Amino acid sequence: MKRITLVLSLLMAMLPPTALAQLSPPIAGGLPSGSGPGIHSPDSPYAPLPQRADVVAWSVLTTVKTRPEKNRLLPVFPPPVMALHQKNQRIQGFMMPLEPGEKQTHFLLSSVPMTCGFCVPGGPESMVEVKTKTPVKYSMEPVVVEGRFLVLADDPYGLYYRMTDAVGVK
Repeated sequence: MKRITLVLSLLMAMLPPTALAQLSPPIAGGLPSGSGPGIHSPDSPYAPLPQRADVVAWSVLTTVKTRPEKNRLLPVFPPPVMALHQKNQRIQGFMMPLEPGEKQTHFLLSSVPMTCGFCVPGGPESMVEVKTKTPVKYSMEPVVVEGRFLVLADDPYGLYYRMTDAVGVK
């Protein structure tokens, strides 16, 4: 899985930003699919994320804009997102494992469930890379994790957010 992710990241990095938008047809609002907060399909067997006051809302994380620099797009984070940087936060989302196994210590958390093992459900603003202190049991249902939240201005893999020293929360 890491090799696939690395290969896809390298291929995406080699394309100019204008080519990325041409890879997929536009969705509602004129955004190319694969960017934005992700869309929860009405046909999904999984319910959308329930509203919780104790977690950072995806609507805050997805307010990031981008700016072109050389051959790529870099994130421009608004002040409410930057205020989360290097502070303990809670995030709710759907697990996207990076390795096989019942318990996970390194995974992506997404605002919407995966519909396909090869498809990314949204853009980088709709995902958080999570590295946990203790393994978290894999679940198809939403999970909540708490840890040190990092806002990534220039991640080599194109990620915008990372959580370290995370633990699963009920």
